[in-house]
Amino acid sequence: MSAPNTAQPTAKAKPVYDVAIIGGGVNGSGIARDLAGRGLTVLLAEQADLAQATSSASTKLFHGGLRYLEHYEFRLVREALIEREVLLRAMPHIAWPLRFVLPHHKGLRPAWLLRLGLFIYDHLGGRKILPGTLTLDFTKDPTGKPLKSEYVRGFEYSDCWVEDSRLVVLNARDAADRGAHIMTRTRCEGAKRGEDGLWHLKLRDLKPGGGETKIAAKSLVNAGGPWVQDVIQNRVHDKTSDRIRLVRGSHIVTTKLFDHDRAYIFQQSDGRIVFAIPYETDFTLIGTTDADHEGKPSEAVCTPQEREYLLHAVGGYFEREPTQEDIVWTYSGVRPLYDDGASSATAATRDYVIKREQPQPGDAPLVNIFGGKITTFRRLAESAIEKLRPTFPEMGNGWTAGVPLPGGDFPVDGVAQLIEKLQAAHPFLDKRWARRLVRAYGTQAADVMAGAVTANDLGRDFGATLREAEVRWLMRREWALSADDVLWRRSKLGLRLSAEQAAELDAWMGAQVAAKKAAK
Repeated sequence: MSAPNTAQPTAKAKPVYDVAIIGGGVNGSGIARDLAGRGLTVLLAEQADLAQATSSASTKLFHGGLRYLEHYEFRLVREALIEREVLLRAMPHIAWPLRFVLPHHKGLRPAWLLRLGLFIYDHLGGRKILPGTLTLDFTKDPTGKPLKSEYVRGFEYSDCWVEDSRLVVLNARDAADRGAHIMTRTRCEGAKRGEDGLWHLKLRDLKPGGGETKIAAKSLVNAGGPWVQDVIQNRVHDKTSDRIRLVRGSHIVTTKLFDHDRAYIFQQSDGRIVFAIPYETDFTLIGTTDADHEGKPSEAVCTPQEREYLLHAVGGYFEREPTQEDIVWTYSGVRPLYDDGASSATAATRDYVIKREQPQPGDAPLVNIFGGKITTFRRLAESAIEKLRPTFPEMGNGWTAGVPLPGGDFPVDGVAQLIEKLQAAHPFLDKRWARRLVRAYGTQAADVMAGAVTANDLGRDFGATLREAEVRWLMRREWALSADDVLWRRSKLGLRLSAEQAAELDAWMGAQVAAKKAAK
């Protein structure tokens, strides 16, 4: 397979694309993939790394949103429940089923209401792969062991885990393989409608020594996420009454709090829920919060108050309440929710809203994306593209359902066989190393390891099984340019490498980038 199309058009050529997309999160990359697969010419500009903001700061779940039923968002929940299994089949390397344990708290929602909600959850989306709800006796089930003795019964239901930032990168990979231009670290500084019926964009390469590029496009998609309103007001200078509500969701990662592979969903007295999820084998992921965010989206951090809230939230259920000393990492992202006037951040809609702006019939259209959940990104992409159909009436219909992402061309239950196959081809791999590679690259793990007979054949050892050959792959195939790109978005090896090792990796990658630039 050829390398991704990362070529950047020159200012002299000023090419005309069918669609220009601002934003390289899950929505922008999903739209780029779908459009490229329909034969349209596409350019995507992302001001930082792919998935650098909201799309790498989720709770990392493909889920229907059980609590959204309380807000009567049945359409959103149904769409998300159906999508779980569609997506699971398309990316079995980075997504997999996960069972959730919901303890019954006597002082909160009654057991009958939980059973009713879970019954609806089981049947609303036409579940086929995932098992249904079970009732648990915590005096007998292993999931009761870490819980306080007052919790004696609960329920277990299905949702799915997903590696969120890899989801974004693989959508961009597939888009590039189908002809899209993916331009990372490239900011759209302005876009104007011309009298020729086109959008004219000024793009700034933010990499050292980068310059300015001008392109034209027949249509423009604003998938700026938390910056969607900034794009409208300050880049395209469009007028719209639509607004977003920035809601911060923070997470903490702690040392491992329990010894089984199921997750917990804990009700809180404020009406919210908090997850405690097995994470990266040796850790527990706890989240999330809901707080209106003030300031720049890029400056979102997990505050001391949010840390305490999350620790207390799980401490109300676990026999041993985790402390600040248990926290090994925190992260925070800003959700760009459509402002529906809800009284609280928790009640604000998680549904997406897509608006097509075209002041005059001959004007180049603008499509603005507000809100959305990671679970429904593919359906959001289809809906956004339908807004472009009047401009491109001959384009084909949606095609992405069930079509695997790069590396996902194997059965949902085929991970164990892939691991065994990779180990057989490279006997120096232990199971944990092989599993990490398969969970990241699926069938393409064999390409990452191609030709290696011993570990030394993979080149420099950066620590925690990360070798030079893999880093080169990520730089060549997945737009990685820095240690953060590799350690926190292409993987979560940042949890395992020391600060000194991360700095060594960053320096090495910087030297490779400089050498490549000098060779041009």
